[in-house]
Amino acid sequence: MLNFLGSQMAESKLVKKQSPARTSAAVDKKAPPAAAKRPGRPAGSARGPEQRSLLLDTALVLFARQGIADTTLAAIAREAKVTPAMVNYYFTSREQLIDGLIEDRFLPVKAALGGVFQRHPDDPVAAITELTQKFVDVATDYPWFAPLWLRGIISHDGLLKQRMHARVGDDDQRAALLCIKKWQRDGLLNAELEPALLFMSLMGLTILPLAAIMTRKIGPENKPIDARAIARHAIALLVHGVGA
Repeated sequence: MLNFLGSQMAESKLVKKQSPARTSAAVDKKAPPAAAKRPGRPAGSARGPEQRSLLLDTALVLFARQGIADTTLAAIAREAKVTPAMVNYYFTSREQLIDGLIEDRFLPVKAALGGVFQRHPDDPVAAITELTQKFVDVATDYPWFAPLWLRGIISHDGLLKQRMHARVGDDDQRAALLCIKKWQRDGLLNAELEPALLFMSLMGLTILPLAAIMTRKIGPENKPIDARAIARHAIALLVHGVGA
């Protein structure tokens, strides 16, 4: 600013000594002032929705690989090959990014898993069979789901769960537990089952092996384990047990 003012004063003194014609010519030759830069998305970026989706997908990959607690916004920027300014344009904090993941990624998964108990209020076998298949379908349709779930179990990282609970509450979970207890009271479901562990058991039989086959081959060379085999095994084990 000081340099700018100094040059303006010098030019003013020079203009006073010039003739009106020369003064007019000097003004005509003067370059137009540069337009002020407006705040907004960093220059050279991709279109908004695509760039935001890239950052969310990158965050999911890193969360599944190293956990939420050890993933910073700067790490997401490096992995996505964008500047930190680009990440901060869309998400000013990791918590805000997690809220974006919940809204755009986790709520569709929740919707895909919903409605099972309402469709089979008096048939626990049908409900558990459908829910088991849905776990497999979701983990297949959303490849990040299985490794992210497994990472959360290993690291005991509760940040995502806390933010999810704050967003959607636990009414669906409470309703499902009440339905399971009713089945047990009515003699439709094994009374020895622990309702609070049923969902964890279902996910352990499906999501855990699905996460495993994403990183290595399981089973013989001529018949490797795939998603269909995992679903079939889990349903058979849950519905019929280990008896012949």
